[in-house]
Parts: sequence; C-alpha cells; structure tokens
Amino acid sequence: MNRKTINTVVAIGVVSLLGILFIQVFWIKSTIKAQNTAVTLQERQDSLNLRQFEEQVRVALRNVVESISTHHADSSDLYGAVKQKSSSYFLVDINEDLHPYYLEQLLKRTFYDHGISENFQYGIYDCFNDSIVFGNLIKYSRDSLYAPISDSVLGITSPELPWKKDGHYFTVFFPDIIGVQSDQLTTQSSSPWLYVLIIVALVLIFFGFAISVIIRQKRISEVRTDFINNMTHELKTPISTIGLSSEALLRDDFSGDSERLKRYAGIIFKENKRLENQVERVLNIAKLNENELVIDAQEIALHEIIEEAADSFRFNQLEQSGKIDLVLSAEKDVVQGDMVHLTNVIFNLVDNAVKYAKESPEITISTTSDKNGISISFRDNGIGIKRENIKQIFDKFYRVPTGNIHDVKGFGLGLYYVKLVVEAHRGTIHVKSQVGEGSTFTIWLPFS
Repeated sequence: MNRKTINTVVAIGVVSLLGILFIQVFWIKSTIKAQNTAVTLQERQDSLNLRQFEEQVRVALRNVVESISTHHADSSDLYGAVKQKSSSYFLVDINEDLHPYYLEQLLKRTFYDHGISENFQYGIYDCFNDSIVFGNLIKYSRDSLYAPISDSVLGITSPELPWKKDGHYFTVFFPDIIGVQSDQLTTQSSSPWLYVLIIVALVLIFFGFAISVIIRQKRISEVRTDFINNMTHELKTPISTIGLSSEALLRDDFSGDSERLKRYAGIIFKENKRLENQVERVLNIAKLNENELVIDAQEIALHEIIEEAADSFRFNQLEQSGKIDLVLSAEKDVVQGDMVHLTNVIFNLVDNAVKYAKESPEITISTTSDKNGISISFRDNGIGIKRENIKQIFDKFYRVPTGNIHDVKGFGLGLYYVKLVVEAHRGTIHVKSQVGEGSTFTIWLPFS
C-alpha cells in the first residue's frame, strides 16, 4: 500500500467521522429543541391549570364564607375575605367563632361542587383566646370523596405558613400543589452530548489504531522489500564471480599454467565460502528471538575484547587510512555474560562504524563504570542517521534507506542482533547521531 492510498484512506475516514458527527449533532439539537418546545408547552399548560385551580379555590372559599355568614345571619361585607398567600395556601377572614367540624363539612361539600379534588388541610385561629385548631388532612378518593386520613391523628398545617394574630380566620393548605419545575431540562439535554463524546472517542481510537496498523504494515512491507533487494545483491555478487571463474576454467586449458588454475580455484572457493556464510548468517539471525537466545554466563573482561577488536580493525586497515582510539577509563570491566555473543556485539558495532564511514574511518571506543555496570561508547565519523530513522535501526531487516545506491553491504540484521544480545544481558543500548557528523552507540551492561 503506497502513501497515496494511505492518504486516501485517512481522508475518507476523516470525512466519514465528520459526517457521523454532523448527523449526531443535528439530530441531538433537533431532539433538544423538540424537548424544549414540549417543556414550554407543558409549563404553559401547568401554569394555566394552576391559575384555573386557584380561581376555583377562591370561588369555593367565597361560597364557604357566604354559607357561614348566612348560617350566622351576618350580612357584613364579604369583599376581600379570601386572601391567596400562594398557589397552595389560602386565608379566609370571618367575624365569629367557627366549629372545626362544621368548617370541614362546608369545605368538603363546596370543593366537591366546584370539582376540586386535591387533598387539603385547614386550621382555625381564634383571637379571643389566641388559639389555633388544626384540622385533619382531608384526602380525596372517588369512593368516599373527601375523608380524613385518620380519625385519631390530627393533621398539622405546614409550620412555615404565616399566621396573623388579629381577628378570626381560617386557612386552607393544599400540600400536593407545587410550582412548575423546569430545571431538569439542562440535565436531560446534556446527557446526549456525553454519549456522543464517548462514541466519537471510541471511533477515533479505533480509527487511529487502524491507521497505525496500516502504517506499520506499510513499513514492514518496505523493510521486507529492501531486505529482498539487499539479499539479492549480496548473493548475486559471489554467484556471478563463481560463474565467471567456472566458465574460465571450462573454456581455457590450464594444464601448463598451474598458478592461474590455483588462482581461479581459490576465487571459487573463497566466493563459495562467502556465499555460504551469508546464507548461514541470514538463516541463523532471521529465526533468532529472545526465547531462543541462550546465554552461557561466565566472567568476561570487556577491555580485552575491545582491544582484540581494535587490533582486527588496524590489521584490516593496513592498506587504507583509518584509525581507532581507545579510551578505556572503566575501573571495572569484568561482567557476567556470554563470551561469544558479547564479542559479536563489539565486533558488529566496530564493523558498522567502518562500513558507514564517509572516507577513512575514525573510531573512538571509550568505557566508563559505576557501581552497577559498565558503559561502552562507539563514536564514528560516518554519514550519520536521520532522526526519523533512529527509532527503526534496531528492527529486524531494517536498513537506513540510501536510494538506488548500494555501497554498504548487509541485510539489516546486525543492530537487531546487537540489541537482542544486550537486552538478554539485561542491558540497554542508545544511539545519538547527526547527519554528516557521525553516530555514537552506547551500550550499558550490568556487572551481575
């Protein structure tokens, strides 16, 4: 999958997510608007019903006052006798004593005639002896119409209701009548947004994971392709050399030229050995993983291995310019580890520094130690590594891209092997590099 295809997939995914989000937001806004309209209508209806209820109560209480005045033959002006303190609390002025049972019967009959079916309580205040008589809670039911909830327990009017201290009056309280409450709208309308955020977050996580898998598979595909190209180049060179030498042996007569015959035979042997080593190296390292790496722990003096690697470098660079400096400052260099693997690690890092040198290699190997372990740094003057490639150089088969130029041999297995061995010894490896100025590989190994 090429970059253009990945960009297309990402673009389609983003457009799809935006479309889903737009539709969700649109429908939620429409739903909230419909809910607000319904709540507004309900509030208006409740307000209208409440006003109608208040008017019915006022009319019923005026009728009660008229009945009381008629019964007591009192023709005083009844205007303003009924006072509404709230939607559920009414106060009625009277001019004489009033028996609770008589008031209760009047209230029940009058409320029934006016179609008032709310539970109510009443109280009577007598200014002569400054006393309040509380009536029972009168509960409405279709069978018994109005009836007290108990014959023995008196109801108590809400203590928060105001009582004045002059004249005779009675109060009526409707405990089930409350104002319209619309503060639940915010809570109800905010919950859908939470669900949308959760769904969008889950979709984004899935989309991001899918894109990361695609990019990772693309990188693996590129590494695999690069590995096949490198392996083809590395294997074709010795095969071609062997073919040319064999063709020369078959074509010419070397019976009188034994030296020439031996030279061609030596070329064939050397290239065959090189081909065998390359194949063996690929097969061994390609199937190697942490579970298969066996460590034969023993005491190893790392300075001796480093000096051996330096001697090998100097011998191979006799015909070319190049130098290696050793700064072995570690006070302790003996670790518990595998001799073969750790030797390969040091030789691989030196070999990498030589292969990626711009002209003549200049390598500095330095060591330092603390109470826990030893650090070994390999600094070179090579071509350097780009920042975006550093985190991938330890992957199996990965090689830093060089375009169509194939001037460095290898399969991209060396650093993978180095990291595998270092981590198997419970150590760490880090790299610092700058393009054009070289790289520094630092490994740390514990003493135990």
